[in-house]
Amino acid sequence: MTHHSRIIILSLLLSLLTGCVEWVEDDSDLKEFVTAVQAKPTGSIEPLPEFKPYHSFVYKGASMREPFVPLIPFSVSADVDEEINAQPDNGIKPDEERAKDYLESFAVDQLDMVGTINQKADNTLWALIRDPNSEIHRVTIGNHMGLNFGEIVSLDERKIELVEIVTNGRGGWMKRSRNLALAEQE
Repeated sequence: MTHHSRIIILSLLLSLLTGCVEWVEDDSDLKEFVTAVQAKPTGSIEPLPEFKPYHSFVYKGASMREPFVPLIPFSVSADVDEEINAQPDNGIKPDEERAKDYLESFAVDQLDMVGTINQKADNTLWALIRDPNSEIHRVTIGNHMGLNFGEIVSLDERKIELVEIVTNGRGGWMKRSRNLALAEQE
């Protein structure tokens, strides 16, 4: 390479460097942009939520009864009534032929025990029941009350014990005990 060619290459390099220096020196628009961005109000960044550690759970109910399988085998067929009635009859059923007592037209929740009377002639204890019409009725063991064929099986000065005959949900009947306590005086 000759001396002359070296000078030409060097002058070209210097002219390129001068152009770069001039371009870098003219950064006034960049400074204005940075100043404008820094002048804007800064926002706050919420911290990341705290994650609770995962605790594993071991299901121990695998040996238990399946909750979606009926206890009594039940298949949908035309003979559904026969399947329900095929269950052993426990002999419990209400006496539909019996004339209903007046207090059987009210739910037990609507009736209040308000007192007792002891008849000394035959030593019979009578309970006094107030119905929703504020009428007082006297009942004793063997009388019926409530909508579910409730029969009074025992009574004392504080409560009446009933045995109701209710449906068991499978076409049969079952007995259920229920108490009616003496209402508190106001």
